[in-house]
Amino acid sequence: MTNWPEKEYRRWKNFISVWTTPEPEVGLTPKTAVWKKNKATLWYYRSPKKRYATPLFLVYSLVNKAFVLDMAPGGSMIESFTENGFDVYLLEFGSPDHSDKDITVDEYVIDYIQQAVRKALHHSRAKDITVIGYCLGGTLAAIYASLATEPIRNLIICVAPLNFAEPPLYDKWVDAIRRGDLDVDGLLNATGFISPSMMKYGMRMASAPVYFSHYLSLLNKAYDNEYVDRWRRFNNWTNGHVGFSGAALRQLMNDLGKDNKFINRTLIIRGRNADPANITTNLLVVAGSQDRLVPENMSRDFIDLVSSKDKTYTLVSGGHTTLAVKGKGLPQFLENWLPKRSGAK
Repeated sequence: MTNWPEKEYRRWKNFISVWTTPEPEVGLTPKTAVWKKNKATLWYYRSPKKRYATPLFLVYSLVNKAFVLDMAPGGSMIESFTENGFDVYLLEFGSPDHSDKDITVDEYVIDYIQQAVRKALHHSRAKDITVIGYCLGGTLAAIYASLATEPIRNLIICVAPLNFAEPPLYDKWVDAIRRGDLDVDGLLNATGFISPSMMKYGMRMASAPVYFSHYLSLLNKAYDNEYVDRWRRFNNWTNGHVGFSGAALRQLMNDLGKDNKFINRTLIIRGRNADPANITTNLLVVAGSQDRLVPENMSRDFIDLVSSKDKTYTLVSGGHTTLAVKGKGLPQFLENWLPKRSGAK
C-alpha cells in the first residue's frame, strides 16, 4: 500500500471511511426554538450583523429534512443569509409518524405555515416578512401566500412543483390517476401513512440513475477531503426521508397532480379559494436548468397567474439542490434581487 501514489491512497481511504466513521454534524448555525406545534418547530437564527428590517421565513419540503439549508459552516444557505444581514426563521415540519396520518394540506397551510408566520412577525416585531419556499415547501408557501392576510413583502419560490399539466417523472402515474386506473384514495386508505422507507424507495424509483451515479462521483474525487465531507453531508440528507401524512398525500395527488387545481384557480383551502391571482407581493420564481425532479415547466408560468406588479422568473444553472447549498455570499440571483426589496434596519 505504501507504494501507491499518495493520491490513490487518500482516494480509497476516504471512500472506505464513508462506511466506517461517524456522520459529520449538520445544522450548526446557532438557533433558538420560538414556537412548536406537534412535530414542527419554528427556529430563529439571529443575524450577528443585522442590516435589514424584513426577516426571512423559510418553508422547506415535507419530503426531506431541512438541514440541507444548513449543511456546514461555509456551505449553508441559512448562514449566508445571517452573514449578509438577515434574521431568519425556519419552519421545520419534523418527522411525522402514524399518529399524523390525518393531517391535511389545509392544516399544513393554515395551522402550521400561517400560524408560524404570525409568530415570526410577533417575535421579530417586524412590519412585514419575506417568505421563501423550497421544493414542496415552495408549493405550500405559494398556496399560503394566495390566502395570507399577513404583511408579506416578498415571496420567493425555489424549484417548487406548481404546474402539474406535464409532470416529468410521474407522468404515467398521473395519467393512470386521471383515467381512473389507479385508485389513490383506496391505496392511501389502506396504508394511511407513508413511512420514511416507503418515501425513500419511491424517490429512488424516480431518480435511480442519478442516485447511483453519485457513488461513482465519490470514488472519482475521494482523494479530495473537502469533497468527501460535502458528499457525506449531502448523502446523509438524501437518505434522511421522513414519513408523510396519507391525508396530505391524497390531497396533493388528487387536487394538484390529477386536477391541477392551484394553477387552474379552483383549489379550495378551508372554504377559501387559493387563487394565484390573489398574490400581489413582490415575487421571485427560481428554477434549476438541470433539475430532473422539478424541471422549469412546473414553475415557469406561475408568474403569469399572479397579480404582482414586481415579478421575476430566473433560471439558474444546476439541479434540484443547487439552491440549498451555498457559501457565505448570497447567490447572484438573490444578491441582485433581495436586498433592494428588504427594508433597511
